[in-house]
Amino acid sequence: MEHRRADFAAFYESARDDCLRAVTASLGSRQAAEEVVAEAFARAWARWPRVADHPSPRAWVVRTALNMHISWWRRWRGEVLTPDRYDQPDQDDPDAATLDPRMMAALRSLPLRQRQVVALRIFLDLDSKTTARTLGIAAGTVTAHLARATSALRAHLTSVTEEE
Repeated sequence: MEHRRADFAAFYESARDDCLRAVTASLGSRQAAEEVVAEAFARAWARWPRVADHPSPRAWVVRTALNMHISWWRRWRGEVLTPDRYDQPDQDDPDAATLDPRMMAALRSLPLRQRQVVALRIFLDLDSKTTARTLGIAAGTVTAHLARATSALRAHLTSVTEEE
């Protein structure tokens, strides 16, 4: 049991920031990402022997976090919501700037699947095959989404830079 705990603790320490960045990029909100990533790590601990044997435990955590966010959204989508605390970055939190605000705005402009591909391919540095398996899509689809996303990000960031 102690070996299991130490193994998970090492994984958590090495993966926490990467997973949080990937989910933040995908969701567009650090607060929402913190909540679902914390829960995903709790689930990983509960299933650690199986998760440890996964080809990419970091991808497992990110995918679990994204699935939990989707489940939450489905439960609440029927309700009339006021602007939510996740819509804007927390200006009082000095740590909220995990990603450059211009990059976050550019990422928010992308469709969800493109954000997920960017998060897994760029932030977690997964290959196309692992990204495809994690998202349940074809590797060619990952490549297409990444190409569209990088083109859109480049255009968005170039226009923002020219306006300044």
